[in-house]
Parts: sequence; C-alpha cells; structure tokens
Amino acid sequence: MGHIINSKEEVYNALAERLSKTPEGAPINEHLMAILHRLYTENEALVGSKFSSIPMPLQKISALTGIEETELKIILDGMSDKGLVLDIPRKDTFYYMLTPMLVGFFEYTFMRTGSQLDLKELAELFETYFHSPGVMKEIAGIDTKVMRTLIYENVIPLAVETEVLDYEKATEVIRQSGGGAITTCACRHEASHLGTACDAPTEVCISLGGAAEWIVRKGLGKPATVEDLLNVLKQTQELGLVHLCDNVMNKPTYICNCCGCCCKVLRGINEQQVFATHPSNFIPSPDLESCVGCGICEEKCHIHAITMTNQGDGTVIPVISNEVCIGCGVCSQACPSESLIMSRRSEIAIPPENIKEKFRRMAAEKGR
Repeated sequence: MGHIINSKEEVYNALAERLSKTPEGAPINEHLMAILHRLYTENEALVGSKFSSIPMPLQKISALTGIEETELKIILDGMSDKGLVLDIPRKDTFYYMLTPMLVGFFEYTFMRTGSQLDLKELAELFETYFHSPGVMKEIAGIDTKVMRTLIYENVIPLAVETEVLDYEKATEVIRQSGGGAITTCACRHEASHLGTACDAPTEVCISLGGAAEWIVRKGLGKPATVEDLLNVLKQTQELGLVHLCDNVMNKPTYICNCCGCCCKVLRGINEQQVFATHPSNFIPSPDLESCVGCGICEEKCHIHAITMTNQGDGTVIPVISNEVCIGCGVCSQACPSESLIMSRRSEIAIPPENIKEKFRRMAAEKGR
C-alpha cells in the first residue's frame, strides 16, 4: 500500500514540476499540491506531467504516456472540460496544450458557476497559494509581464491622440478581434466564495479570437459581437474599473475589467508590491492651478498610487507615485475639475508581438 501511495504522489509531483516550468511558472509548495489533488484525477495528473511546451496531437501524447488513444481521448476531453487542457482545432484534428496556472486553470475554474467542485475550498486554497512567500514574485517579477494596462481613451490628450497606436486602444483591440465572448470574472467569483467580493459586476470579462471560441465551446461564456464587447468596455469604464489586456501587440486573447479589491493582479500590487501588468504609455500629471484638492482621484485609484499631500500652506494636492502608477486613466476620468492630465511617459514600451514572443521572452528571463 505504501508503494501505491508513493507512486501516486510521484505522479502529482511530476505534474507540479511540469507546471512550474511553464513560462508563467507555478512555484511548488503544499498549497499548490492541495490544489492539484482537487482539480486533477491521478490519470489526468499523469497525462499532464507528460506534456511538452508546444501543442501536441493525440498520437504524440499517447506515445509519451503509454495510454491507448481511445482511452486517452476520454481523459483529454475531461481535462479540457475542466480547463486543465486546451484542445485546439487544426484542420480535421485537435492539438492539445497543458493549461498554465495563471492565466489558465485558475480563471477557468472560477469562470464556472455550476461547477461540481467545492469552489469555496478551492477559493481558500488559491487565496493562500497566491499569498505564499515568493509565488507572485516568481510568476510576475520579471520584465515581460503577463498583462498590460489599457488607458481610458477619452482622457488621451488631443495633442498626442494621432500618435496612439491601435494596440494601445481597447476599442481598436476589440474591433480588430471581430468579436469574442463575455465570461464571469474569475477573481470576483473567487472573492464571492471568500466573502470579500465588491459590488462590481461579474459578467464583464472579455475573451477574444481563438480563446473566445474555446471559451464558448466549453460553455464558460456567451458569444458576443464587437458592439456587445464595446458596451461592456463602456459600462466598466463608467464604473471606474481598470482595463487590463493580454500583454501582446497582435491578437490579444482577453481584456479584464479589474478592481483593486478582488483582482489578483491589482491585489498583487497593493498587497505584495508585485506587478503582473505593464503600465500603459501614459501617466497623470496634476494641473495645480485648476485642482480643487477634493481627493476623488486618491479615492478612485485602485492601487493607491495617489496621495493627497498638504503643502504646508493649507493647500492639498495629489502626488503621483510614478513607480506605482500603471497609467489606466481612472483618476483622470474621475477628476471633477479635469486637473489630472494624462501625458506620454518618457520611454514608450512596445509589447511582445504575439503570444509566442511573449512566452519566449518570459522563459528566457526565467532561464527556462
């Protein structure tokens, strides 16, 4: 019996090792192991541990695992339904890719509202895991970030509007996608099981392109037209939520609409000073002549990058932390006197061209 238990643990340990080597990473600790035991059956863990870093056809995975193709297809389909594997259509067949932790099976787990899993227990485990020492730093503490921040377009100054490229505009990202899907915000859904969710809407997570097709096929979201997605963008901007996008220039797969109280990325900044999102190419500057010192900008900032500071003469002004500010534009839109002017940063960041380039950079920076 001891040999059987050890063998089972070896399977899950091998899976954890495999997930830890993805470009995003998944540092191994007891909390990760507890999550994997609840999400993966032993057979699924065995199959997952054998995946390479590129999508593979059924025949290749069968050769690696020693599992006959008919049986393996059933296992892979089950893993795909749980968001543990992506099944990617190619011509008349499917290729399979192991889903990473983030962005990956964390989100897919909590996009489900009718799951048979114990989501409260999983929410507690993921919460503990992401707050474990070194976990967020390992996942996000590199130059190439998982996400990038999209500025509110209505606060872009007219003087530079013609210089702003399509990849910097949320509306253009959506239009170029041709449509997508709307899903449940995984972070707010998780927070609801922890009793910490805010009152921001949950059905506002945007998936695009092939990712959206997969989301719809798996029943994780509903199909949406370009107009539907632009309406979500408008709704969330009116609520002062932060637009975070897949950190690629071409064909991003998602736009999240985030709050500092639930979002894993913004909470990582607030609670651990770890940045998983690259700032936009803009930053606010206060116009002190028109500023009335109301403090709304400080209140609206999701990551506490603004501090109302007494100048010693009775004047209170907003001071922006350039090291913290991600250039989302929430403060500028909220300012009643239009005193926070968004200006171009001195250095313009260009995101990776595509997903492959993003992962290549991340892997290289982590020595993988």
